[in-house]
Amino acid sequence: MRSLTKRALSAEQLTAMLRESAGLGCSVEAELTDGWFNAAYRVRLDDGRPAVVKIAPPPDAVVLRYERGIMATEVMAHRRMAALGGIPLPELLYAAPEFMALSVLPGTPWDKAADRIPADRQAPLRRELGRIVARLHTLAPEDGRYGYPAPEAGLSAADWPTAFGAMVDALLEEAGHRRTPLGVASEEIRALVAAGADVLAEVTEPRLVHFDLWPGNVFVADDGSAVTGLIDHERAFWGDPSAELVSLALGGDTGPGSDLVAGYREAGGVLDFGPSTLHRLALYRVYLGLILVVECGPRGYPADHADHVRDVLGRWVAELRAVRRDQAGPAWESSS
Repeated sequence: MRSLTKRALSAEQLTAMLRESAGLGCSVEAELTDGWFNAAYRVRLDDGRPAVVKIAPPPDAVVLRYERGIMATEVMAHRRMAALGGIPLPELLYAAPEFMALSVLPGTPWDKAADRIPADRQAPLRRELGRIVARLHTLAPEDGRYGYPAPEAGLSAADWPTAFGAMVDALLEEAGHRRTPLGVASEEIRALVAAGADVLAEVTEPRLVHFDLWPGNVFVADDGSAVTGLIDHERAFWGDPSAELVSLALGGDTGPGSDLVAGYREAGGVLDFGPSTLHRLALYRVYLGLILVVECGPRGYPADHADHVRDVLGRWVAELRAVRRDQAGPAWESSS
């Protein structure tokens, strides 16, 4: 799929952009087509270094409210993680309002390397990823606020129920404005989120949540010996660390007995799987489902993809209804 938010640049335009902002140009080796929002290019800088250049959507592109200021969010998150240490990352070489240049990570995205990784390396890799995520979750906002960091989004608040409610409302308002069929009534989703206010209020310390740690954003060594880097931090927000399990579940088991959770706890991370946490996880899955459905319009995705993600949202809303009904949640299973 080719997203309408991707800015198409010629090699000449790209090198001129870098030369103006960073003082050196580049030769373009290839466009990287895996991402669904920013354009990205593999380049060779004029000083010989290989790099990946990510380019923000053009100024007139239609983006969702939470995506406003999204590149500045990625730069902030990257710098905070790099300063903390203990989290494998590419090096941030240059950053400007319209682009960022990163060093090339060793290894391969996990989704592409999965079939080549020996079976006996899968569990250690998941434990290592859990330890890395626990380290990431030690980062807290300087202002103590919850929600999205970018001021342009206007989606932050002094408490988690208010911030999360605003995040959901922004997507529902976008769906209404664009007449995007959700397959479920917006009023019901709002009511389900409001009914979860008490469990959301149990989150009293905001932490950095990547919220996009599906296997394509986790690089691993080709022999499966290590996690070599995390990428694409632009969708990060300050909130409940357990929300991270929603995207992590796309790569494997994230239940209480999983290797990932074992690694998380080994590194000092705290996760429980009581009724309140299961309720919140059901809320966060619905939030991700809303993103997947509502973004289809602005990005110009085909009807079959829109139908698929609408089905996913419908399943996750049904799970949230069940949690709300019995306040215990369904038996844990991966969302993959």
